[in-house]
Amino acid sequence: MVYRLAICDDEQTQIQYIKSVLAKWSERSGNICEIQEFPSAEAFLFAYEGDKAYDILLLDVKMRDMSGIDLARRIRLEDNRVEIIFLTSYFEFAGEGYEVDALHYLLKPVAEGKMLDVLAKAAEKLAAEPPFVVITCEGETLKLYETDILYVEAFLHYISIHTRDKEYKIKESISAFEEKLGEDFFRIHRSYLVSLKCIIRISRTTITLESGMQLPLARGKYDEVNRAFIRRN
Repeated sequence: MVYRLAICDDEQTQIQYIKSVLAKWSERSGNICEIQEFPSAEAFLFAYEGDKAYDILLLDVKMRDMSGIDLARRIRLEDNRVEIIFLTSYFEFAGEGYEVDALHYLLKPVAEGKMLDVLAKAAEKLAAEPPFVVITCEGETLKLYETDILYVEAFLHYISIHTRDKEYKIKESISAFEEKLGEDFFRIHRSYLVSLKCIIRISRTTITLESGMQLPLARGKYDEVNRAFIRRN
């Protein structure tokens, strides 16, 4: 498994120590760690604006200007699933971690064994995460969960991904995007890919989604989509 991690700490020696523990965890667990390091909360936020696809964040609580707690509050406005681990020398901040659903507080100096245990717990929780795809849209790297995707529409060299909350337009073929998705999605037409879980009605010529949206069904696809719909529901 590949995990994307960020370490945010204003002590370079601490960052290097954490990286060494992550290397041991990677070797022992067989997981691949892609690590980025940041000397401040502000530096992380600057990078986060263009890339939000992180799995685990290791945040120093007490940093200059913006604290790790305030940084976590900012992150939770957009991401409820990333695992947050706080690093601190002060236990009085522990209560604030509940506000941001922190996985754990590690007391400095961080014990290697304890950190390995917490990383294993983070991986266990992430393993229960629903399937997702990573996209780049308008200069941002985003993680889209399959359960949030309603349908995908193709326009020449672009596709529009319609989710429950937003529409994302990216430069990719619908066939390439289809390969990234699981069995809950069905190609109903050369220009449309739909979540089987969002379908409420199937006719000979159209598919109706739970939102009321109707999409065209290609000729000859009726029996096939019916079988797929029954199998997945």
